[in-house]
Amino acid sequence: MTHTAVLKKEMPPYNVFDERCPTRGVLTRIADKWALLILARLEKGPMRFSHLQRDIQRITKKVLTQSLRKLERDGLVSRKIFATVPVTVE
Repeated sequence: MTHTAVLKKEMPPYNVFDERCPTRGVLTRIADKWALLILARLEKGPMRFSHLQRDIQRITKKVLTQSLRKLERDGLVSRKIFATVPVTVE
C-alpha cells in the first residue's frame, strides 16, 4: 500500500450532499445573500458599520446588525472596540 493510499483511507472524502458533512455548515452560512456581500466587502480589511451600510445598497441597519452578529458568532468576522469618545467599533 502506498503512502497516498493510506492518507485517502484515513481521511474520508467530503460530500456536500451528506447532511453530516462539515462543509454543509459553511455553505449554509454563506448562502445568505447579505452574509456573502458583507464578507466580500470585509475581504479588503476592517470597516466601520456605517461604511458597510453605505457600500451595501438596500441593506437595513437591522439586517446588517443581525448578519454581522451571526457572522461573528460563527467566527467568520471579528469585532474590535476602541476606547474613544464616542466609542469606535470596527
